[in-house]
Amino acid sequence: MENKKIKHSALQVKDGVSPPEIISSSAAEHIKNLKKKQPSSAELISGILAGNITALSRAITLVESTNVSHLAKANEVINACLPHANNSVRIGITGVPGVGKSTFIEAFGKYLTGLGKKVAVLAVDPSSTISHGSILGDKTRMEELVKDTNAYIRPSASGETLGGVARKTREAITLCEACGFDTIIIETVGVGQSETAVHSMVDFFLLLKISGAGDELQGIKRGIMEMADAIVINKADGDNIKKANLAKTEFNRALHLFPAKKSGWTPTTSTCSAITHDGIDAVWETILKFLELTKNNGYFFEKRKEQNQYWMLETINEQLKLNFYNHPTLLKLLEENKKAVQNNEISPFAAAQLLLETYFKK
Repeated sequence: MENKKIKHSALQVKDGVSPPEIISSSAAEHIKNLKKKQPSSAELISGILAGNITALSRAITLVESTNVSHLAKANEVINACLPHANNSVRIGITGVPGVGKSTFIEAFGKYLTGLGKKVAVLAVDPSSTISHGSILGDKTRMEELVKDTNAYIRPSASGETLGGVARKTREAITLCEACGFDTIIIETVGVGQSETAVHSMVDFFLLLKISGAGDELQGIKRGIMEMADAIVINKADGDNIKKANLAKTEFNRALHLFPAKKSGWTPTTSTCSAITHDGIDAVWETILKFLELTKNNGYFFEKRKEQNQYWMLETINEQLKLNFYNHPTLLKLLEENKKAVQNNEISPFAAAQLLLETYFKK
């Protein structure tokens, strides 16, 4: 019988070639172990004191953590860093969205690193509690500064309350100072109560404004004006220079209507352009004059003592609130009283008193 030729189909299934490993199994295991292993408090502390940015970032993440089990370790790191802190100037910068804060901070930060300063930029942004992100301290808007080896930018910590966000920022200041940063810039959004929180953690408070917005004196809170140690009119370039100078004159007149500051400092007004860098050096000169005056008359050191006391009390308030609202016995009772108050079955004050009495009995 004649052998029939076997016809091979063009469509055949053959064993494919096994793809090569992207990384070896041993390397993958090593990476997995690294992810699992968290640095000890001693490793974080030694890294921070040696100026290691990775250790600094990890420590800030640790103090920002809402995990109760991380609290003891975070406190250990903070306490070890305290003796190495307090050696910087802390500058608060506020201004409404659109005023050019990021551009200004980048220009100002680059000017300072050019003088040999080490600059850390932190943010207090309570709005991050909604988006779970930050609209401040945005590295993408500070492209030049983020490349600078003498600068460090940290976006806002997210939290459920402004108090919580601000407290974490206050602890981040301590860590940055211990890491060798001698100039700390705290940025805030310029709305809400965030200015008050920032004012309570900085030495110098700068209000950034622009001219031609139709609100040189209107739409700005009296409280923010009273807190400001200097008002800087940004975007004073091109056709806007004349308007900026007029705005400077108006703000200068307004500042003289406020009572004298305890610091003995008379707030100043100036113009600048974060684009052309005109006036950036004058802002730093103003801050240096303020520091010289307040250190000589002792106000600088007294204010820092008061701020430490303030943050102790704020932390107590914050922890009490967290403990109260997360108390297992109160959760059900709280919901019941909320409904009772809504239905006018009990007054808000009586309900609050009942809840507090229950809390303190536990």
